Parts: sequence; C-alpha cells; structure tokens
Amino acid sequence: MLVIGGGIIGLAIAWRSAQRGLKVTVADPEPGGGAAGVAAGMLAAVTELHYGEQTLLALNLESARRYPAFAAELEEASGHSVGYRACGTLAVALDTDDRAHLRELHALQQRSGLDAQWLSGRECRRLEPMLAPGVRGGLRVDGDHQVDPRRLAAALVTACERAGVRLHRGWAARLLVERDRAAGAVLADGTELRAGQTVLAGGSLSGRLAGLPADALPPVRPVKGQVLRLAVPAPLAPFLSRTVRAVVRGSHVYLVPRANGELVIGATSEELGFDTTVTAGGVYELLRDAHELVPGITELPLTETRAGLRPGSPDNAPLLGPSALPGLLLATGHYRNGVLLTPLTGDAIATALATGVLPEEVHPFTPDRFLPAAPASQEQLV
Repeated sequence: MLVIGGGIIGLAIAWRSAQRGLKVTVADPEPGGGAAGVAAGMLAAVTELHYGEQTLLALNLESARRYPAFAAELEEASGHSVGYRACGTLAVALDTDDRAHLRELHALQQRSGLDAQWLSGRECRRLEPMLAPGVRGGLRVDGDHQVDPRRLAAALVTACERAGVRLHRGWAARLLVERDRAAGAVLADGTELRAGQTVLAGGSLSGRLAGLPADALPPVRPVKGQVLRLAVPAPLAPFLSRTVRAVVRGSHVYLVPRANGELVIGATSEELGFDTTVTAGGVYELLRDAHELVPGITELPLTETRAGLRPGSPDNAPLLGPSALPGLLLATGHYRNGVLLTPLTGDAIATALATGVLPEEVHPFTPDRFLPAAPASQEQLV
C-alpha cells in the first residue's frame, strides 16, 4: 500500500498499517513535516467545541481517550518523547462580552455532558498568577491536554522506519489510475510507486494531486495560521502551568507552555490560499492579544515566527475512508484537529486497509457526504 503524505496523519496510518503486517510506502519530500511543524499541539476536545459540531465532538473525545496509551506506545516504539502533558486548559474572559460568550460555551459543554468548571476571575488568577488583573472569569478543563507536534512527528518517523515502512522522499505528482481503480502514484521525478491500495493524506495539498477524478477530489482548502515561539528563562519558570486561551476582540489566542521552557502563542486564521508568509500584522496581533491576557510575555525572548496551512473542509471535519475511486482512501481535511485526531485516524484507516471494514466511529466522516445527492426517480417525483 502507498500513503501519499508524510505528515503526522500519514505517518500514523503507515505505522499502524505496518503493525498489521501490511507492506507500506510513504511518499513525501520531508516525512514528519507539514502542518505539525507549526501546530501548538493542544488536545482540546472540550474547549474547542463549537456550535453545530457535536458529531465531531464524539470523534475528538474518542481520540483524546486513546492519546495516553498511543503516546506511551509510540515513545516505546521510537525511543523518543512526544511531549505529552496532562496539564489541563484554562479558557478565560477579559471583558463582559467575552464572559457572556464563555458562559454560553460552558452551557453547551454541560448540555454535551462535558467536564468543565466555571471559575471567578480571582480563582483563575490563583491558578495562573501571571494572568492579567482584568480577567473576569474562566473555564477550567482538566481533560484538555497537550502534546509537542514536532516531537510527535519525529517519533512517528522513527517508529515507521523501525516497523519496516519505506519512506520515499519525493512528492506524488500524479495519481496512477488503471481500469478505473487507483494503482499508486507517479512522483515528481518520474518514479512510479504502484500499490493495491492508496491513501491520500496530503493535508491542505490533498486537492491538488493530478489524476484524481472529479468525484474523488477532496474539497480541502488551506487555512493559514501564524504562530510564535518564546523562551521562558529558568528564573521565570513555571511561567504558566497549563494552556491558557481566550477570545480578545473577537480573535482567538492561546498560550501553550512546554515542559522545556518554550511558550507557543497562536494562532491567526486567514483564508489566503497557499500563502505562508509571516506578516508583521500577524505577529503584532498575536503579541498584542497575548499581552492583554498575560502581560509578562513582553519580557520573554521571541525565538521563532512561523506560518502554516491547516487543511479545512466545508464542514470543518475530516474526510476519512474510501473515496469514489476504488482503491483510494482519504485521510485529510482535519482542519484544527489534526494533532488531536492522529491516534484515531491511524487506527481507523489501518483497520479499513487491513480488513476492508471502516470502524463505526468514523462513518459520519466518510468522503461521500460531499457527493451530490442522486436525482430522484420519476416514481419518487410522482
């Protein structure tokens, strides 16, 4: 089998498939790269809940449930830490409007059976003393954790290599189709990689693969996000003990503290096609909003600015499972939940490849939900 795309989603599928005894090749110019290099790594099934996404919530919660065992197994298989931390998340409000919005979110969480505790501003600052004095209240969610996506990607590369996965460092330029069935891919250098089963896990690039029939083309678009990394000097540690997030003037901002002293701040959300330029405006907005939330960040060294592309779908949920083209499965469109959904996606697609049966929990996310409805017959119209 062939996996087109060596980001964390493609690598997880390859690793799990190899564990099931399949012969696996991954095609990617830089295995372990992609959106994971920019992602903050929040495993935030609860605080990322949005109205109308209750079906996606069930998938996110199931993948979050699998994360501790997945992380432990991957660390043992690779010998690398993935930076998994069960530190929890604190979502806070800075003004009256934000507080009302957060109260509405809390009510939605409670209706959905989720565990989130409402705190006063004073209680928030007791948990995180670096918070601004003007914080009006917040939600403590101990079940939303984090992982370091860069370490996760590196561990998956090593685990794949040790499991016998062949990593072919080149990008698939065209899908091979023979007798109306996917048969592998042709790389940019002309190399043909033939496969009985092919998985397209190319993130935001998934819709640009040549040779895809129109009805198998995934409706995936790039959504730009800019992210900053700061260093917390040892005398200031621990600067924050958990992930802190808020909506400031309508823009989402989050601060994710790593165990190694790094502080990740993100993220903008921009519909600008495949542009990955880091802009002065994006950096300014992130620092401004983060400063209102945690004023002390202005004293920290700025070590990195990056921009990446999330793979968005029309309903902000992934496309998982067989496409309209026999022999081709999709695993793309994860949008803001790619890191969170890595364990479940790897398990589900590997199961489908090995057994021909797609696990029930991903049935609502098959690609055929975007196909046009079949026209009604004359009998139905009468």
